[in-house]
Amino acid sequence: MQIGTRKLFNRSFTFVSVVSIAFMALSLVVLLGPIFVKGSSAFVFRATIEHRKLMLDRFDRGGRAEVEAEAARAAAARTPVYDAIRGFEAQLDTADAEFRRRYRDDFNDLKDLVLELLGPMPGEEEPVLMRRQYGQTRWDRAAIKLRGIRFAEEYDYSDPSKMGVKILKPRVDRFRGTSLEPVFGELERGAADMLRPRLTWYWRFLFDESYDSHFFGGIWPEMLGTIYLVLGAMLFAVPLGIVTAIYLAEYAGESHFVSLLRTCISSLAGVPSIVFGLFGLAFFINTMQVSQSKSVLAGALTLAVLVLPTVIRASEEAIKAVPLTYKEASMSLGASKWRTILTVILPAALPGVLTSVIISMGRAAGETAPIIFTAAVSVGKPLAVWQTLSQPTPALPWNIYNLATEHQAIDEIRHVQYGMVLTLVALVLILNLTAIVMRARISKKLRG
Repeated sequence: MQIGTRKLFNRSFTFVSVVSIAFMALSLVVLLGPIFVKGSSAFVFRATIEHRKLMLDRFDRGGRAEVEAEAARAAAARTPVYDAIRGFEAQLDTADAEFRRRYRDDFNDLKDLVLELLGPMPGEEEPVLMRRQYGQTRWDRAAIKLRGIRFAEEYDYSDPSKMGVKILKPRVDRFRGTSLEPVFGELERGAADMLRPRLTWYWRFLFDESYDSHFFGGIWPEMLGTIYLVLGAMLFAVPLGIVTAIYLAEYAGESHFVSLLRTCISSLAGVPSIVFGLFGLAFFINTMQVSQSKSVLAGALTLAVLVLPTVIRASEEAIKAVPLTYKEASMSLGASKWRTILTVILPAALPGVLTSVIISMGRAAGETAPIIFTAAVSVGKPLAVWQTLSQPTPALPWNIYNLATEHQAIDEIRHVQYGMVLTLVALVLILNLTAIVMRARISKKLRG
């Protein structure tokens, strides 16, 4: 090949490589950017006085005197709104039928929205649902509720060729000339005094329990459940995977049976994860009966089977990559084969083995399908270690899916969903970064 042609090929390949790297970096920014931005809203947000009251009531955090004084100032700002609502409600009870028919439904809608924004009125019986016991704990959600109070959604069907077009009509128009008309101005002008928003760093989102189906609190049960499942899976998969890799690399030799065995292991690595979930349900729970129903133990065993092919193949390749001279030098000094494997080959293959283990941990942490049937529940308390043998647990992957598809008020807790996604992505990234750092350090130490 001529020098000019070779240079052209080199430049072309360099250009393609640079473009590919730039494209991958852009893809990561596009994919992870919204996750980090929206996920961070679970940790950093403008919290209202309702959030500080919640933290004091449920977690005993914050200065009681300070929170109560601030709550009193907020209550004073809300008093005109509450008085107007009570006054109009009393007027409805004594008004004629035409007045009640005209305003009853609109008033009930407005009252519900105001109570969702500010919380229950003083003197009323405490609601049963916790979400009704407090107003909006986040200022961004309060702004949405305020918009819902100011404007009512209606649909225009005047054009028969189109579907109904959503339009927003000022809700105050429905109460013109009544004692409730000033309430809308009060809410618009004094919302900040009524809710007293303050920028808050809520790092305990990771370690607080959730309340009322994730309306309040954090994601500690999901975090702990994911940790239990991952560590349990590695406890079963790593020893079995490394022993199998040693057998295939050092003892099995070459035969049709070994070739078939390697093919089966490689095929297992490509089986859809939902199949492993059904296998775990059928084998570990129904046949082996490791637990009466879903449990962390059954989920960990299922995840262990899922990641086992990856651990075996990566560890086998790492062992085979150890130079033959290491083995020859050890055995020439009189070491047995097993001692050579333990003291020479495995330490030299450790970077590759650790990489396979930590990558498998990242995969186990992010799997949803295998734990649906074997370990995961939507809501639960943090488990003690001994409870993992018989009890199911919430877990980050399953709860992310559950919140997105089955929660009755997902828009109210969207920040929790993104916070879970951010936590799971960060966990996987940390595991992968740990693998890179550990591999580099061990390799450097082995090189002397």
